[in-house]
Formats: sequence, structure tokens, C-alpha cells
Amino acid sequence: MEEDMEETISKNFIEQIIEKDIEEGHCKKVVTRFPPEPNGYLHIGHAKSILLNYGLAQEYGGDFHFRFDDTNPTKEKEEYVNSIKEDVEWLGADYHEHIYYASNYFDKMYECAEFLIKKGKAYVCDLNAEQIREYRGTLTEPGKNSPYRDRTPEENLQLFREMKEGKYPDGSKVLRAKIDMTSGNINMRDPILYRIARMEHHNTGNKWCIYPMYDFAHPLEDAFEGVTHSICTLEFEDHRPLYDWVVNECEFENPPKQIEFAKLYLTNVVTGKRYIKKLVEDGIVDGWDDPRLVSLSALRRRGYTPESIKKFMELVGVAKSHSSVDSAMLEYCIRDDLKLKRPRMAAILDPIKLVITNYPEGEGELVDVPNNQENEEMGTRQVPFSRELYIEREDFKIEKPKKYRRLYVGNEVRLMNAYFVTCTGYDVDEDGNVTCVYATYDPESRGGNSPDGRKVRGTIHWVSVPTAKKAEIRLYENIVDEEKGVYNEDGSINVNPNSLTVIKEAYVEPELEKYDKEDSFQFMRTGYFCLDSKDSTKEHMVFNRIVSLKSSYKPN
Repeated sequence: MEEDMEETISKNFIEQIIEKDIEEGHCKKVVTRFPPEPNGYLHIGHAKSILLNYGLAQEYGGDFHFRFDDTNPTKEKEEYVNSIKEDVEWLGADYHEHIYYASNYFDKMYECAEFLIKKGKAYVCDLNAEQIREYRGTLTEPGKNSPYRDRTPEENLQLFREMKEGKYPDGSKVLRAKIDMTSGNINMRDPILYRIARMEHHNTGNKWCIYPMYDFAHPLEDAFEGVTHSICTLEFEDHRPLYDWVVNECEFENPPKQIEFAKLYLTNVVTGKRYIKKLVEDGIVDGWDDPRLVSLSALRRRGYTPESIKKFMELVGVAKSHSSVDSAMLEYCIRDDLKLKRPRMAAILDPIKLVITNYPEGEGELVDVPNNQENEEMGTRQVPFSRELYIEREDFKIEKPKKYRRLYVGNEVRLMNAYFVTCTGYDVDEDGNVTCVYATYDPESRGGNSPDGRKVRGTIHWVSVPTAKKAEIRLYENIVDEEKGVYNEDGSINVNPNSLTVIKEAYVEPELEKYDKEDSFQFMRTGYFCLDSKDSTKEHMVFNRIVSLKSSYKPN
């Protein structure tokens, strides 16, 4: 009994609805769908919808449909179609043969419109857009009937067919549902079903000069495909009565059921398509896939994995009411996903040279380095070591700060996986900047431990100068200024001036030349990085920082 109670509690409210529908015989096979409009790139919020719908279809042995809701040719592009398809497949949502285009249903939608006209449930209206708004009323005042509302079905049918044939100019007539102009829900006050718009469509070309409105097309698409549960975000809750009206008045035998869940809101993150588009058009970011954005193509380029995004969505869960999620949770998920999977490599971002004066000139050796200290199964690799090394500038100080354990004159430290070295001196330029550090090494301490058992308190990483490979490193921070919030009072975005730092002369170990674009690694002591999918080449490696190594964030 306790187990049953726990199972019921663990189910989210959508699962509970679906299971009740199955139990009561309303649903024989669960069919869900993800129906993006191809008017922009998908972002992290869309990932929640994709994974939720796909996950439910999997959970209940049903089908997952992937459909382009391409009913508005003014904003749609083939570029967006291709990017959306790539994103859905990257997330692992397997739609099999179930890929659809709303525009392929235009003929059937038109038939449904004529069906409603013949039933006396739709009429052609000659009011212009401003007049329609005026007649609609307000939240506190009822609307009033259009003077064209009582046209006969025969007259409406003729006018609608003439609209289809192109006899009237754009904006001169619309087809409206005949519902209730006094309804408390403004969406039910004779909404527009079709408008005249002479525009070329990416899929149907110039075949149509009338196009269905979203609130009419969407429920029909679900019904045509046999979708059982149309799961959408909360802003469509007030549209549900119209959704139900359309599928019921069009007399579908097993109409789909619309269920709303809360959108995903991340703190200090720009997700709105309009704002992302402005960042792109103003040249503030490098396209829709700029790693500072949270479009799925940007997250992929940044180095996020599908597994990390799935983990994130599991932690976020499914809710009925809006709330904001700390963006640090997403960073936690990628760290958690990569820490045992990816090799730990040496990269020096701010290099100074370390010369080991008692190491034989012109000689070198290979030292064994574990690929991942927390995962022995990943094995080891051999890394070149020599008399001259690159180390991080911050790993040497002329004046020793309090509790500083790295290199300063007289101090001994461990070169990771190699030898103990003791600092003996340094060079500076005219401005007092350190240009070179000198040290001696203990040949008996090979591997990073001394036979006499003495301990050193500092360990630093390094890259051998003769074999080091120059690389460009891109360090990303949030695109918005977190202290000021996302938006200014005028609606513009508070752009963080430090959102991108480019390091042109970093050095990495030669092993990294073997990897391909989008491969990721942990750079020792620095963070997780990946090879940039757009700009990196074998001759000029470019690494994007995915995320730093540590965060104060801890999951509940």
C-alpha cells in the first residue's frame, strides 16, 4: 500500500491525467507532439517541451510526433526548419517517421473551415483590424456583434471561396468563428480563423493567398494526427476553450486534450526570441549559436551535452505554476555529466616560461599522466617533458602572499605528474613584468613523489615548450549584467561588457591536436572546455569554456 502511494505521489500531474485517461478507456495509445513554429532557433525552454513530450510517449509506449507549425509565412525560413530539426535530433528525441508540416494540412483545414460555415459556425467579416479590436470589447466590457455576423451560410461560403481565389485585397476580409461576443474569455469573442495574405510560403509556394490563424490550425493539426494529449505552456490556458471548440465543432470522434504546464524561466538569462534576434542583428553576439546564448545550437557549440540538459530537466520537474530556476543549476548538470567522462588535459592560459637549469639541455622525456584521476578506467597517456616549460603566470609570485603555496624564490613545489622543483630566480622586463622563472629539479622525485618522503604543499600544471601548441581560448560569462538584471526600463538588454574574453596566445599539450570539433575536456585547475565547432581548425585550435570547475550551487 505504501509503495502504491509513493508511486502516485512521484507522478507529475500530466502523468496522472494520462493514466486516468488510459484507465477510463479514453486513450488506447498515447500520442504526444512537439510543434515548433519555424520562426527562430530553439532555446533551453523548448528543450523542456521536447523532452517532456518525448519522455511521455516513451513512458507509455506511444508515439512522439515532430511537427513544424508553419502557418505564418511572414516569419518562417528554411534556415529555422533545418536548425530545429538538428536540435531535436541532437537531444535524442526519436520521432521515427513521424515528422509533419502543418502546411501539408492546408487543404484539410480549408475543408474544416467550409464545414463550419455550412454549420452556421463561421462567417466572413469585412471589418478591418482596428474595427475588430474596437468591437471585441475589453476585459471588463463585453464585445458587440459584427454587422456582418448574420450573413447566410450560402453567402459566407461564396465569399470565403472568393477569398481563396484571390478576389479581395489583403486585410479586406477575414473568416471568423461565430461563438459569443459577450464571453468572459476574449479568445472566444468570434476569433479570426483565416486572413488574406499574399505571401510565398517556404513549403507551399504561392498556392495559397489565405492562411489559417494559429488558434484554428493548431487543434486541427493535433486532431488530424491523432494526438491524444496536446501538452503546451501556461500562456495557452486561456486558449483551451477555443481549442476545444474547434475540435468539437469540427466533430472529431476522439478529439485531443490540451494540458498546460509552466514554462521554464532561468535567472539572468535571455530566452525571448525577440531579444535574442536583436542581440544577433545588433552584432552583440556571433549569431544564434553564440555560446553566450541559451539557444540549443549555442549550448551545443558551448559544449553542453544532451545528457546534461536531460538531467537539468529532471531536476527542474514539471509544475503547474511559474517559477524561476537558478541558471547555476544548468552549470551543475554539465559539470556532473563531464567530470567522470572527459580527459583532464594541460592548458596554460596566461603563460610565463619556467627553465629548469639543472635539467640536461636538448633532452626530454615522456611522463605518464592519468587521463582522469577520478576514473581509472580512462587509463593514462604520455606527455612530453623538457627543460623549458610554460606555467601559469599566477603560479609564481615575487612577493609571497599569505598562505601562497606555489612558486616563489626558495620554495619547492610539485610539477604535476613530473618532478619536484625549487625556484631559484626570475627575470623581469622594463615594466617589472616577470618574463621567465628559474628552478632546479630533483631527479629522484620522478612521478611527483620523493623517495625520502618529504612533502610539498603546492602542485602546478605545465606544458613543455618544444611540443606546446598555440591555441585561442574563449572565456564566456553571462551575456547580461547580473547585478542590474536582464532588462533596462526601456526594454533594452543590460549587456555584460565582460561576457566574452578572448585569449590569443594560450598553450596546450600536443595530445589535443588529435581531437575533433565539439570534443570536450577538463583543463586542469581551470574549467571544462570544448573545441569550437565553427572556428576551430587543426592549424588554429579554438576552445570555448563550457563552465568553470567549481560553484557554490548544490542541488537540493
